[in-house]
Amino acid sequence: MNLNEMTEQQRKVLENRLRRAAERQGLQLTKSRARDPRALTYGTYMLTDIATNAIVAGDTQNGYGLDLDDVEKALTEDRD
Repeated sequence: MNLNEMTEQQRKVLENRLRRAAERQGLQLTKSRARDPRALTYGTYMLTDIATNAIVAGDTQNGYGLDLDDVEKALTEDRD
């Protein structure tokens, strides 16, 4: 299902599922706290390593910038 076609409840369920998957891999899924819909990071996510607090996936400048599809891809791809 496309993210644009999801209800708010379905989106939250997916977000929670991805949050648990990230934790199992030693990562933390963080959502941007931006509240202005015009902000570049509004509604986006980043993945950080819990042990080192290093950004694993996201924009190199501010960390955020991933949508839920990007997060799912980052969690399911093989990491070296």
